[in-house]
Amino acid sequence: MTEAAKPLVTRKDIRLAMIGMVEGNGHPYSWSAIFNGYDPAVMEHCPYAAIPDYLGKEPKSAFGIGEAKVTHIWTDDPADAADVAKASLIKTVVGHPEDVIGEVDAVIVATDIGHEHVERCRPFIEAGLPAFIDKPLTDNENDLAQFITWERERKPFMSSSCMRYAREFEWHRESTDSLGELRLGTITTPKSWERYGIHALEGIYPILGTGFISARNNSAKGRDIVHFTHKSGAGIVVAAISDMYGAFGMLSLGGTKGNAQAMFGDTFFAFKAQLAAFIGYLESGRRPFPFTETVELMRMIIAGIKSRENGGETITLSDICPDGP
Repeated sequence: MTEAAKPLVTRKDIRLAMIGMVEGNGHPYSWSAIFNGYDPAVMEHCPYAAIPDYLGKEPKSAFGIGEAKVTHIWTDDPADAADVAKASLIKTVVGHPEDVIGEVDAVIVATDIGHEHVERCRPFIEAGLPAFIDKPLTDNENDLAQFITWERERKPFMSSSCMRYAREFEWHRESTDSLGELRLGTITTPKSWERYGIHALEGIYPILGTGFISARNNSAKGRDIVHFTHKSGAGIVVAAISDMYGAFGMLSLGGTKGNAQAMFGDTFFAFKAQLAAFIGYLESGRRPFPFTETVELMRMIIAGIKSRENGGETITLSDICPDGP
């Protein structure tokens, strides 16, 4: 009999720590602002111009997720922490990431370099502090095995892309019946397969569900076009091309009876829904989706890398961490 889930945090005013910041990723600014609100005059100087742009389109009432707040921050460059704290109304800047243990109820590891995540997360996971880990959870087999071990030890953590919650894809997540049997799906992203491929994958994955079988990538790094097979018989093509900024989240579905297209656009909605799912996990002890889905998605990321590095060889997903779920 499965043990009933228990809340990970019982207090309503959940205290969060924002941990880490790497080049090309401004999540500490935007995610903290979604929880705390922000100072528009300071946020105007955020080095990621898109962030004050989309935050500024939202009414003040859109900010906040229950009573949860980001109360502590640490970043790799101390100057970044000071700037984020001012812009996103964070009270405490710490000198070392481990300083937040015992001071907060959960951490958000806001970096998107997968091969760094085991060591960035280790102090918190081993201390039993719940963690949200930015996508991708990892990009290599050894680290995936470590996360699988921690999950088996019932360590509380989760990871996702905001694209799982994209407003524009919601209708397709609910049903593709009007399309008939799905034969082809495509989705796109800029930047690298290693860091942004998961955005595209997690945008399309909930539409098809579990059951991806193999991957083949005969592209060059930075121009990754990865072909996946699925148990349904559908072929899925996922493209991550470094400078394709005009096509972030361009989804296309083709079936035996119809077709559909959608384009991702509402960043604020997707981020807020993603972070609210983490707060729901803290309050209930129940993951918003099974960890097995995260494992399958990481196998897909790793398979895309392995295939590219082996001249386009077809990689069977079940051969990656075969002892995992």
